[in-house]
Order: sequence, then structure tokens, then C-alpha cells
Amino acid sequence: MNVLTQVEQEGAYSNLLLNSALQKASLSKSDAGLATELIYGTISRLNTLDYFLDRYVNKGVAKLQPWVRALLRMSLYQVVYLDRIPDHAVVSEAVNLAKRRGHQGISGMVNGVLRNILRQKADLTIPEDMPAARRISLLHSHPQWLVERWIAQYGTEATEAICAANNEPPAVSVRVNTTMISREEMLKLMGSHGLDATPSPLSPYGIVVKGAGNMALTDWYRDGLISIQDESSMLVAEAIQLEPGMRVLDCCAAPGGKSAHMGELMKDEGSIIANDIHTHKGKLISDQASRLGLDSIMTVTGDALDLADRFEPASFDRILLDAPCSGLGVIRRKPDLKWGKSEEDIAEIAALQLRLLESVSSLLRPGGILVYSTCTMEPQENEGVVSAFLEGHAEFAIADDGLGSLSRLEEKSLLRGGGVQILPQHYHSDGFYIARISRQSS
Repeated sequence: MNVLTQVEQEGAYSNLLLNSALQKASLSKSDAGLATELIYGTISRLNTLDYFLDRYVNKGVAKLQPWVRALLRMSLYQVVYLDRIPDHAVVSEAVNLAKRRGHQGISGMVNGVLRNILRQKADLTIPEDMPAARRISLLHSHPQWLVERWIAQYGTEATEAICAANNEPPAVSVRVNTTMISREEMLKLMGSHGLDATPSPLSPYGIVVKGAGNMALTDWYRDGLISIQDESSMLVAEAIQLEPGMRVLDCCAAPGGKSAHMGELMKDEGSIIANDIHTHKGKLISDQASRLGLDSIMTVTGDALDLADRFEPASFDRILLDAPCSGLGVIRRKPDLKWGKSEEDIAEIAALQLRLLESVSSLLRPGGILVYSTCTMEPQENEGVVSAFLEGHAEFAIADDGLGSLSRLEEKSLLRGGGVQILPQHYHSDGFYIARISRQSS
């Protein structure tokens, strides 16, 4: 309840607050799992919970004290979306919490609201005859402006599938460090330890692991055999078409997963300059590189807009601009993200993305390849940026071989502006956009 209240009042990140609360509480593994489910689940289903609560709370949920609102939302989440906690236990726990935090009047109100809801539990449904955007928004718990925007861009059916996929628990996927072990050997090793591990259908370097807990706590992770990375994200380094000995620039590199993957694909031969604007994030990149035994990665700190002043023009064989973006492709992992964004944010970030692309492109040698990627599904940030850049820079074009090895994704994904757009429902991975741009040899 305290974490949910702080997230709403202070706009704090739920994952950071949750981690610190769990460390202080020293709960059992199953209780920590339940606390995590209650926090992420309640945040994920926010507008649906409020829609139901508004029928039973005098003057509506918005008028309640923030902690009371959090308590009612969390309680209703258990009633509607969880099946192992008895309804009477939910009510009893909520009333006790209300007594401890508030007074008799509040606990009486909480008790009355929840009992009233339980008496009419069958009525907790979203009417079928609502306008499509409103129905999808409430059924799958997304802001209505975002649903309307996606309907305009992708159609009603695809939008409903996006929103449904965003509410699925994310799979655990790891990337195999092929400088140390092959994917086949790693799969055998995991199997011999009783893990349910299967090859990623999306990336030749990925493995999907079910029910294994935190893979970062394994010896395999510590010894550098694997990294934790979403399957869509693994496609980026592959798109760059690397060869040992190349000179590569990763413009916005933290926390370093894609830089490390590039180092692995180059067999640690050549050089990768991994830049990030934040000094403390530079340490994350170098820690990754040393864990994986990669010497080819050099971290630098600074604004990516200044990279063109720090390096010689046309001095890199490959450039990765994994641009800062709205992040709307990773809602499954960060449910609070969907409630904190606005249309203005998208327009603002698209303008920055174009400036970054224009700036770093001067560092690419003729014949070289620049990969532009984001973890969003927003056309304005994706093909919109690529098209605007190509229109203003005649010496650049979509790479001659188009998507290269990623052309295998054409059947399921969307081809947009010369790049590929992966939606969350395509492979049950993050929403991602990847475009390959080449500089023409003069």
C-alpha cells in the first residue's frame, strides 16, 4: 500500500521503490512474489479498477486520500484478477490496514465498499457496446488517448492485441555469449540442471527460460556465459552485420547489453566505443564487458549530440543509435510507463531523435552501416524519424540488402519506412523498431 501510494503521489519508479521495500521487509520468497504481483498488477490495471470502484465509492475514487485509494485498488485487484486469495481474507486485511493507518470511519467505509462489491461481483464487467477505444482502454487497462492513437496507426484488432500482450507476464530470456559457449551447449547445460529452456524463435543467440527465477543469480551469469536481454533487443546487434576488426560506435549504450552483444559477434576483435550521457551508467557498461571477458569495449561519457565534435568525420565502420524513446514497447516490464506519457512527450522525443541521427551520421564512413533502433511502436519516433532524415541527406539510404538477416521476420512483423516494426504480440517480446541505413560510397 505504501509503495503504491508513493508511486502515485511522487511519480516514483515502482521497480526501485519495490526493490527497496522488499529489502527492508525480508519476506519469504512466496510473500515477496505476492507483493510484487500486487504492486505491478494494481498499477497495470489502474483505470479498470477505478472504473469499477467509481460505482461504489461516494463522490468517486479521485476524491479519496491517496493511501485509501491505493488500498481499495489493491484489494479489488485481488478480487478481480487473482484466484488464490479468498475474498473474505482480502476484506479482512484491507479493514485491518485501514484501522492501522486511519480511523474507524475509514475502515468502515473500506469494509462497506468491498462487501458491496462482493455482493455484486457478477456486475464487474466491461460493456461490449462501448466505442472500441473506450472498451479496449478499460478491458485491457491502457490510457484511452494511447488506444485511440494506436487504432489510427495499426487498426482496432492489432491495437487490442498490443494491449492484451502488454498485460502478459514477460518471458525470461537470456543471450548466450558465443565467445565462450554455443547456444546448443548452453541449452544442454540448462537441461542437465532441470531447467525448462528452449531456443528463442526470434534470435539465434537467445534462450527462453521458464520458471527459473532470477538468472542473474546463477553461476552461468556470473561467469559470463549468459546475459539477460529481451529477444527483440538481441536483434539489434545482429542487424549491424559486424565483422572482427571493425571500429564501432554505440551512441546511447547504457546499460551495455547491445555493446556487449556486438563485442561477442566481433569475437572481441576490433573496437567498440560505448558512449552514455551518465557517468554512473558508464560503469554499468564496463562491468558488463569485464563480466563477459570483452576487452574491445571502451566506455566514454558525454551527450550523444556532441559525439560529432569528439571523433573524426567518417571514422566508424558501424554506428548504433539505439535512441532514447517513449519506451511504449516495454509496457509489460514497466506498467507505470503507460500512465506517465503524453502525446506531447512523443513529439518532443521524436525531434530529439532526428537531431541525434543527423549529428552522429557524419561519423559513418562511406559504405558503412548505421542501425537506428527504439523500443517503441510509435511511427512518429520510428519510420517518421528515418524518413525525415533520409529526405534531408541524399548521401544516405536504406541499406541495399534492406533488413539483411532480419528479413526472416517479414512474415510476422510489419515493414515500415524501410525498417522492421515488431509489436508485442508478434513474438511475445518487447515492441521494437530497427532500420538499417547505409552511407553511399561517393
